[in-house]
Formats: sequence, C-alpha cells, structure tokens
Amino acid sequence: MAEAADGIIIAGAGQAAAQLAQSLRAGGYAGPVTMVGDEAFPPYERPPLSKDYLSGKRQVERLFLRPPAFWAEKQVELRLGRRVAGVDRLARRVVLDDSTALPYAKLVWAAGGRPRRLSCPGTDLAGIHHIRSIADIDGLKAGLVLPERRVVIVGGGYIGLESAAVLRSGGHHVTVLETQDRLLARVTASPVPQFLLNLHRGHGVDVRLSTGVEGLTGGDGQVAGVRLSTGELLPADLVVVGIGIIPNVEPLAAAGLACPDGVQVDEYCRTSDPDILAIGDCALHPSRFAPVPVRLESVQNAIDQAKCAAGTILGQAEPYTAMPWFWSDQYAVKMQTAGLSIGHDTQIVRGAVGVPPFSVVYLRDGRVIALDCLSCPRDFMQGRALVTGAVAVNPIRLADPTVELKALVPA
Repeated sequence: MAEAADGIIIAGAGQAAAQLAQSLRAGGYAGPVTMVGDEAFPPYERPPLSKDYLSGKRQVERLFLRPPAFWAEKQVELRLGRRVAGVDRLARRVVLDDSTALPYAKLVWAAGGRPRRLSCPGTDLAGIHHIRSIADIDGLKAGLVLPERRVVIVGGGYIGLESAAVLRSGGHHVTVLETQDRLLARVTASPVPQFLLNLHRGHGVDVRLSTGVEGLTGGDGQVAGVRLSTGELLPADLVVVGIGIIPNVEPLAAAGLACPDGVQVDEYCRTSDPDILAIGDCALHPSRFAPVPVRLESVQNAIDQAKCAAGTILGQAEPYTAMPWFWSDQYAVKMQTAGLSIGHDTQIVRGAVGVPPFSVVYLRDGRVIALDCLSCPRDFMQGRALVTGAVAVNPIRLADPTVELKALVPA
C-alpha cells in the first residue's frame, strides 16, 4: 500500500477520479487523497450533457455523482478550478497551474481529454460550441434561446448524433456533417449506420456524408455559415463540433512516460513509473476484447479501471478484464453495445433490418466478440455472456430472433 505521508494525488475530477477516491476509502486507505479538477464543479456525469442536460430535463445539481458534502465526509480534498501542469517524477510531486507543488506517494492520472478543434479558417468566431463540460452546454443553450435556430453539427459520432436528436426535437433546424461515408464509422458497421441515417433523416435532420468543412464564415465576430468541401455555403446560427477528444497527457509525456494516444498502462493500470497510474478516457490499455491496446471513452471503463487502480494501490492487484459496453439515446431509440467489433469477419442480424428491436452480432473466427442492440435490451443483457466468453455459436440459431441468446451460452 502507498505510504500515507504524502498520500494520493488524483489528476482529474471526473467519473474515474470519483470512483477511485471512493474505492480507496472503501478499501481502507486512510491517507490523504486529493483530487485536482480544472472545472468549478465536483465530480459529475458527462453522458447526460448531450441528452438530458442539453434538453433541460436535468438541472446541474442532478449531474453531481455525490453531494459536495460527501467528499468532505470522506476526507477527500477537492482542488477545483486547477489542473496539474507538471510532474516531477524524481521528487514525486506535481505542480499545479498556479505553481502550487503537491507531493505524492502515488499519482493517478484521470485527467480525461479536451474536445478536438477544427483546424480550418474561422474557428475564432463566436457561436462555435463543443460538448464536453457543463460550461460548454451552458454556452450552447444560451445560443438556443431563439426558436428554430440553424445548427450545423460537425461529426457523425455519438456526441453529434445525440445532440442532433435533442436539438431537432427542440424544433431547431439541424444539419450533420460527416467526413466518412457512414455514421459512427469508428465503432460500428452496416446495417446500424444506415438505420441511424434513416432515423435522423426521418426526423428532419439534414445528414451529409463524405462531406468535410473548408472553413467558417461570419460577420461582426459571429459565425454565420459553414463552407463545405463541395464548395457549398451552409447558413448557420450555431456550429457544434463533435470530432473526438485529445487525451490530456502532455505533463506525463513531458515527464518521459509513453503517450502515443493516451498514456500507456499495463493490465493493472500502471504506467512505466511504479508510482504513477492512469485510468479512464486518457489511459491506453491492453484489453482481451481487442487485438491492440485501446483507449475507451465510457462510464463503464472509467468505473472499472478506477476499481482496478484502487486494488493495485491497496496491494490487492487484479488485472483489468472488464468487458467494454456503451449506450446511446437518440429519439426513442436506445442503442446498447457490448464488446468491441474491431477485427470482426462476420456479422449476423437478429430481427428485421432497420426495424427496432433488432441486433447485430459481430464474430471473429466463429466466436462472438460484440453486439449492437437497437431498442433490444433483452439481447444486450443476455448477449454480454457470449461476448465475455467469446462463445462459438451456431450462426443459424444466432440469426433466429426467437432463440434467446442465453440459450446459446454454454452451461
């Protein structure tokens, strides 16, 4: 167990950081625990930002993972509005952006990431928004006070599509631009992208595939249009950019740790420095569910890696083996994913293509590696065991939606 004298510094104050602090206290760690977060708020949920918080169905206090008093009761110090700017590995201390130096016995990097920005002309105009923080959504909502705003969303991933559904449901005119030839190109395969395309177009969203952005135009410092790679100029009152995140790992890279796409960790969430661990959105880790190391942006990954890191610190190390899973709400459709479809060679559809409920099961070498379930919670709940066990299945029975997936799990 880490020495209590200098305690544990957690760089970040999000879902992973919150779970780590709770797991350390639950595991009996009595030393100092300090969370350093660059926002003004205590740890809160991010998934509702592009859904219930953007739509106004949830107020800011209901985003908090715990009431603010909880952290004081657990003797977890919150240093909010600050970030770790430097790491001195030899002295085992971090330096904050206000030059405060804090010693550590163990440093856990849970700093997440920041929104990737457009690199085209016009990005300095007002009215360009990202979706990563409470402040981001507050700024976006302030621009939506007038009805029927013209919103252009750059990026056809989860964030872009969830935002499109909320904004269109709110009566705004929405256009989604995606550079790839399909939606959710990085995480799923046909027929799911086509179903989502039809879903959004059916709700009146103008979705443009294989379309890039050449620049943003405006007047008086305010964005007024988006110049497409086709040469067309789209009028826009607001632009929402959802093209992924950049992991916040620069201080670790400067300190000499390997950070190819996130900070590299082993199956126990340890970096190459025995006193520094990393978890959550910024951790590049090995996974038995993927042929290469992965960096996962999900609540499940944040929570389970935090528990793993706590065990490592407490001297109860167990490898991180949790199955990845994700979800997305778009209009009345809930999409749930189990596993990672990376490297699949076969896909089997259960149900009528494009008519929920239906599921797509991904296989590699005849074994189940992932599922996409569209408003089909039964398949999601039962199919996770097939993914966890990499079960070899009879494709005919698998394709029959009347056959419950639990019947395909070996006894």
